[in-house]
Amino acid sequence: MDYTKILSEITSELTEVIGKGKVADYIPALAEIDSSKFGMSVSTINGESFSVGDVDEKFSIQSISKVFSLTLAFSKLGENIWKRVGREPSGNAFNSLVQLEYENGIPRNPFINAGALVITDMLITTLKEPYTELLNFVRSLSDSRNINYDKRVAQSERENGFTNAALVNFLRSQNNIQNDVEKVLDVYFHYCSITMTTKELAKSFLFLSNHGLIPDKKQRVLTKSQAKRINALLLTCGTYDEAGDFSYLVGMPGKSGVGGGIAAIIPNELSVAVWSPALNKKGNSLAGIKALELFTTKTGMSIF
Repeated sequence: MDYTKILSEITSELTEVIGKGKVADYIPALAEIDSSKFGMSVSTINGESFSVGDVDEKFSIQSISKVFSLTLAFSKLGENIWKRVGREPSGNAFNSLVQLEYENGIPRNPFINAGALVITDMLITTLKEPYTELLNFVRSLSDSRNINYDKRVAQSERENGFTNAALVNFLRSQNNIQNDVEKVLDVYFHYCSITMTTKELAKSFLFLSNHGLIPDKKQRVLTKSQAKRINALLLTCGTYDEAGDFSYLVGMPGKSGVGGGIAAIIPNELSVAVWSPALNKKGNSLAGIKALELFTTKTGMSIF
């Protein structure tokens, strides 16, 4: 497969799409990002990598970090995590208060904000150093030490995260948060502020395309069964209330973030990361979804 040629073709076909949409301006630190940026990287389980565009520029991965926090919690706590969070698509906005109240404080899945806050609470209880251990985990997956929190983004979210504060306080009122709500919010905002390049992000998802095993390290992160289950959740819940359209158009398990990134995988083959900051109305990268749709069309690869 000539991935270099395919990525070049995708970029040329996206000329009129890149920059269309709206950056996540409700987070002031993200409002300043140039909407014309675009990068796309492919990592194969055989150790090859291919990239095009702004692939060496760091961006805030935002909700893509929920894959890492869920993976870490799942690896340590196993099936016990499902006592406090569900596994169903939300069908509603990723920060819906109405759904959480209707379902008595049990988030629909771990990829909406309420679910990720509960997972964060579990990690605070389980880990000695939740800030350091999650960051080191991501560094290990991507084989890059040059991954850090963006303290400015974390602070920007903290100062403007009123809906998330409402979510975590309601969760606490329903006894589904065990730690101090301010600590849960701070850790959560730090997780979301992690910055990565598309090259690093693509490589960090390889373990999910390789049944829970980091290919080049031969290091097992999850059991085969656990990796299968996270991939299933990525397909059904990874792009919020656009998961149906994403599955229809793209045909890959994937996770998006309001920083404009999307990471996705083809089992036994590869992982791919795309970054384009301008979002559609569902909060997903407009050009990113189109790029991944073109990728599966041109390669003939999907999970279907």
